[in-house]
Amino acid sequence: MHAVLLAHGKPCPVSDLFGLSGRRLLERLALPQPWAGTVGASVRMIDELDREIDALEAELRTLGADHHYVPLLLTVPGIGWVLAYTIAAEIGDIGRFPSPRKLAGYTGLCPRVCQSGESDRRGSLVKQGPKYLRWALVEAAVHASTHPVYRERYQRTKTRLGKQRGARVAQVDLARRLAEAIWHMLTRNQPFAPAGAANPLAA
Repeated sequence: MHAVLLAHGKPCPVSDLFGLSGRRLLERLALPQPWAGTVGASVRMIDELDREIDALEAELRTLGADHHYVPLLLTVPGIGWVLAYTIAAEIGDIGRFPSPRKLAGYTGLCPRVCQSGESDRRGSLVKQGPKYLRWALVEAAVHASTHPVYRERYQRTKTRLGKQRGARVAQVDLARRLAEAIWHMLTRNQPFAPAGAANPLAA
Protein backbone atom coordinates (compact mmCIF):
# COMPACT_ATOMS: atom_id res chain seq x y z
CA MET A 1 0.00 0.00 0.00
CA HIS A 2 2.90 2.33 0.71
CA ALA A 3 4.28 1.41 -2.72
CA VAL A 4 0.97 2.39 -4.37
CA LEU A 5 1.03 5.79 -2.66
CA LEU A 6 4.64 6.29 -3.69
CA ALA A 7 3.94 5.31 -7.30
CA HIS A 8 1.13 7.88 -7.54
CA GLY A 9 3.04 10.65 -5.79
CA LYS A 10 0.71 10.64 -2.79
CA PRO A 11 2.33 11.78 0.47
CA CYS A 12 1.78 9.84 3.69
CA PRO A 13 1.69 12.44 6.50
CA VAL A 14 0.42 9.98 9.12
CA SER A 15 2.65 7.69 11.20
CA ASP A 16 0.24 4.73 10.98
CA LEU A 17 -1.30 4.26 7.54
CA PHE A 18 -3.65 1.60 8.93
CA GLY A 19 -4.84 3.56 11.96
CA LEU A 20 -7.88 5.85 12.08
CA SER A 21 -6.16 8.84 10.42
CA GLY A 22 -4.52 6.56 7.86
CA ARG A 23 -7.83 4.96 6.92
CA ARG A 24 -9.37 8.41 6.37
CA LEU A 25 -6.42 9.32 4.15
CA LEU A 26 -6.90 6.16 2.07
CA GLU A 27 -10.60 6.90 1.64
CA ARG A 28 -9.82 10.38 0.22
CA LEU A 29 -7.19 9.23 -2.28
CA ALA A 30 -9.55 8.41 -5.18
CA LEU A 31 -6.95 6.25 -6.92
CA PRO A 32 -7.66 4.84 -10.41
CA GLN A 33 -8.25 1.15 -10.95
CA PRO A 34 -6.72 -1.36 -10.45
CA TRP A 35 -4.76 0.39 -7.67
CA ALA A 36 -7.90 1.43 -5.79
CA GLY A 37 -8.99 -2.23 -5.77
CA THR A 38 -5.57 -3.30 -4.49
CA VAL A 39 -5.76 -0.83 -1.60
CA GLY A 40 -9.32 -1.88 -0.77
CA ALA A 41 -8.42 -5.59 -0.79
CA SER A 42 -5.36 -4.94 1.37
CA VAL A 43 -7.44 -3.06 3.97
CA ARG A 44 -10.00 -5.87 4.08
CA MET A 45 -7.20 -8.42 4.51
CA ILE A 46 -5.71 -6.43 7.40
CA ASP A 47 -9.12 -6.18 9.08
CA GLU A 48 -9.69 -9.93 8.74
CA LEU A 49 -6.24 -10.77 10.13
CA ASP A 50 -6.81 -8.35 13.03
CA ARG A 51 -10.07 -10.14 13.86
CA GLU A 52 -8.30 -13.51 13.86
CA ILE A 53 -5.47 -12.15 16.02
CA ASP A 54 -7.95 -10.66 18.51
CA ALA A 55 -9.79 -14.00 18.74
CA LEU A 56 -6.55 -15.91 19.31
CA GLU A 57 -5.37 -13.45 21.95
CA ALA A 58 -8.71 -13.80 23.76
CA GLU A 59 -8.30 -17.58 23.67
CA LEU A 60 -4.75 -17.33 25.02
CA ARG A 61 -5.95 -15.11 27.86
CA THR A 62 -8.55 -17.73 28.76
CA LEU A 63 -6.06 -20.61 28.56
CA GLY A 64 -3.39 -18.73 30.50
CA ALA A 65 -5.66 -17.25 33.15
CA ASP A 66 -4.95 -20.08 35.59
CA HIS A 67 -1.24 -20.46 34.80
CA HIS A 68 0.58 -19.31 37.92
CA TYR A 69 3.65 -18.11 35.95
CA VAL A 70 1.76 -15.67 33.69
CA PRO A 71 1.02 -12.91 36.28
CA LEU A 72 4.69 -12.91 37.30
CA LEU A 73 5.93 -12.81 33.71
CA LEU A 74 3.67 -9.84 32.94
CA THR A 75 5.77 -7.76 35.35
CA VAL A 76 8.89 -8.19 33.18
CA PRO A 77 9.74 -5.26 30.86
CA GLY A 78 8.74 -6.06 27.28
CA ILE A 79 6.48 -9.04 28.09
CA GLY A 80 2.75 -8.88 27.35
CA TRP A 81 0.05 -11.55 27.40
CA VAL A 82 1.09 -13.49 24.30
CA LEU A 83 4.77 -13.58 25.20
CA ALA A 84 4.03 -14.41 28.85
CA TYR A 85 1.90 -17.40 27.91
CA THR A 86 4.43 -18.56 25.29
CA ILE A 87 7.33 -18.38 27.75
CA ALA A 88 5.36 -20.10 30.52
CA ALA A 89 4.27 -22.91 28.20
CA GLU A 90 7.76 -23.45 26.78
CA ILE A 91 9.59 -23.40 30.13
CA GLY A 92 7.21 -25.79 31.87
CA ASP A 93 8.32 -26.44 35.44
CA ILE A 94 11.10 -24.02 36.41
CA GLY A 95 12.37 -26.66 38.83
CA ARG A 96 13.84 -28.49 35.83
CA PHE A 97 16.58 -25.85 35.71
CA PRO A 98 18.97 -25.81 38.69
CA SER A 99 20.42 -22.39 37.81
CA PRO A 100 19.68 -19.30 35.67
CA ARG A 101 22.59 -20.30 33.45
CA LYS A 102 20.93 -23.65 32.73
CA LEU A 103 17.73 -21.91 31.67
CA ALA A 104 19.67 -19.49 29.45
CA GLY A 105 21.46 -22.46 27.87
CA TYR A 106 18.13 -24.21 27.28
CA THR A 107 16.86 -21.24 25.27
CA GLY A 108 19.62 -21.64 22.66
CA LEU A 109 20.60 -17.98 23.03
CA CYS A 110 24.17 -18.78 24.09
CA PRO A 111 27.08 -18.61 21.59
CA ARG A 112 29.02 -21.68 20.55
CA VAL A 113 32.30 -22.04 22.43
CA CYS A 114 35.31 -23.53 20.63
CA GLN A 115 38.12 -24.32 23.06
CA SER A 116 41.51 -25.76 22.18
CA GLY A 117 44.41 -25.44 24.58
CA GLU A 118 44.58 -21.77 25.56
CA SER A 119 42.30 -20.73 22.69
CA ASP A 120 38.71 -19.79 23.57
CA ARG A 121 36.60 -18.60 20.64
CA ARG A 122 32.90 -17.68 20.61
CA GLY A 123 30.84 -18.42 17.52
CA SER A 124 27.22 -18.03 16.42
CA LEU A 125 24.24 -19.00 18.57
CA VAL A 126 23.71 -22.69 19.15
CA LYS A 127 19.95 -22.24 18.47
CA GLN A 128 19.10 -25.46 20.25
CA GLY A 129 16.06 -25.79 22.45
CA PRO A 130 12.52 -24.55 21.81
CA LYS A 131 12.43 -22.00 19.00
CA TYR A 132 9.25 -20.33 20.27
CA LEU A 133 10.87 -19.66 23.65
CA ARG A 134 13.86 -18.16 21.85
CA TRP A 135 11.55 -16.05 19.67
CA ALA A 136 9.51 -14.84 22.66
CA LEU A 137 12.59 -13.77 24.64
CA VAL A 138 14.13 -11.91 21.69
CA GLU A 139 10.79 -10.24 20.97
CA ALA A 140 10.58 -9.18 24.62
CA ALA A 141 14.17 -7.91 24.45
CA VAL A 142 13.30 -5.64 21.50
CA HIS A 143 10.69 -3.88 23.66
CA ALA A 144 12.72 -4.05 26.87
CA SER A 145 15.65 -2.30 25.18
CA THR A 146 13.88 1.05 25.71
CA HIS A 147 13.06 0.35 29.38
CA PRO A 148 15.13 2.30 31.95
CA VAL A 149 16.34 -0.95 33.54
CA TYR A 150 17.98 -2.22 30.35
CA ARG A 151 18.32 0.78 28.05
CA GLU A 152 21.90 1.70 29.04
CA ARG A 153 23.23 -1.87 28.70
CA TYR A 154 21.52 -2.30 25.34
CA GLN A 155 22.89 0.97 23.94
CA ARG A 156 26.38 0.26 25.27
CA THR A 157 26.52 -3.18 23.61
CA LYS A 158 25.02 -1.87 20.39
CA THR A 159 27.53 1.00 20.17
CA ARG A 160 30.50 -1.22 21.00
CA LEU A 161 29.75 -3.68 18.18
CA GLY A 162 28.79 -1.13 15.52
CA LYS A 163 25.86 -0.69 13.16
CA GLN A 164 26.23 -3.90 11.19
CA ARG A 165 25.66 -6.39 13.99
CA GLY A 166 25.44 -4.34 17.17
CA ALA A 167 21.64 -4.14 17.46
CA ARG A 168 21.09 -7.86 16.90
CA VAL A 169 23.81 -8.96 19.33
CA ALA A 170 22.55 -6.45 21.92
CA GLN A 171 19.02 -7.89 21.61
CA VAL A 172 20.28 -11.44 22.12
CA ASP A 173 22.38 -10.34 25.10
CA LEU A 174 19.30 -8.70 26.60
CA ALA A 175 17.19 -11.80 25.90
CA ARG A 176 19.67 -13.89 27.91
CA ARG A 177 19.46 -11.37 30.76
CA LEU A 178 15.69 -11.63 30.69
CA ALA A 179 15.90 -15.43 30.82
CA GLU A 180 18.12 -15.25 33.89
CA ALA A 181 15.81 -12.72 35.58
CA ILE A 182 12.83 -14.98 34.79
CA TRP A 183 14.57 -17.93 36.46
CA HIS A 184 15.00 -15.93 39.68
CA MET A 185 11.40 -14.70 39.54
CA LEU A 186 9.77 -18.07 38.98
CA THR A 187 12.07 -19.86 41.44
CA ARG A 188 11.33 -17.33 44.19
CA ASN A 189 7.73 -16.78 43.09
CA GLN A 190 8.34 -13.02 43.03
CA PRO A 191 7.54 -10.31 40.45
CA PHE A 192 10.27 -8.60 38.45
CA ALA A 193 12.51 -6.20 40.38
CA PRO A 194 15.21 -4.05 38.75
CA ALA A 195 18.87 -4.47 39.55
CA GLY A 196 19.68 -2.57 42.73
CA ALA A 197 16.32 -3.30 44.34
CA ALA A 198 16.05 -5.09 47.69
CA ASN A 199 15.67 -8.41 45.85
CA PRO A 200 17.28 -7.73 42.48
CA LEU A 201 16.07 -10.10 39.76
CA ALA A 202 17.54 -8.31 36.75
CA ALA A 203 21.14 -8.74 37.91
